[in-house]
Amino acid sequence: MISHRDLVRLWERLLRRAELPLGMSQGFHPKARLSFPSALALGIESWDEVLVFELSRPIETREIRRRIESQAPAGLTIHEVRVLEPGQSKGRMRRSSYRMPIPAARHAALQRRIELLSEQTSYWFQRDAGAVPPEKNPALDQLDLHHGVLEFRLVANTQGGIRVREVIQMLGLTDIESQGGFLIRSEVEIEG
Repeated sequence: MISHRDLVRLWERLLRRAELPLGMSQGFHPKARLSFPSALALGIESWDEVLVFELSRPIETREIRRRIESQAPAGLTIHEVRVLEPGQSKGRMRRSSYRMPIPAARHAALQRRIELLSEQTSYWFQRDAGAVPPEKNPALDQLDLHHGVLEFRLVANTQGGIRVREVIQMLGLTDIESQGGFLIRSEVEIEG
């Protein structure tokens, strides 16, 4: 389990070892121009992340992929390399999907909570700064318990929206992670 900052550092080093001509920011401390459309919260495993980085000169996608894969640490798999056309949006996150294995003893109670939550048109949740106004259901556009695995999908919202662990809180599952359970981000969908 690594933090988002650790993941950014990993990619900076990986891209340098791959000898890719990275585009750099201007100023006193230039940094490689790379970004993730959505930072991964600490303690959440990921099966699907999107990284956008800038090169200072064009290179074929096959060559980029070959160089990255030759330097990637074990467990890091490259699924696709795509070149964005000049002026094309770097892509914002549209939705992200999550999974969490649930102990069998909790299935019945969880299924009832899912049914109750699915019937609501909006819901309140508590944050450190206080109660958050009702969030409309489209922010949580999938919520299922399938073969012992909780599956849900969150729609990205520029005004904050609902957070992954708030879904876990609303379902009464906050103790699962402390008992060895884990969340997985299984898919990131990008606009464009």
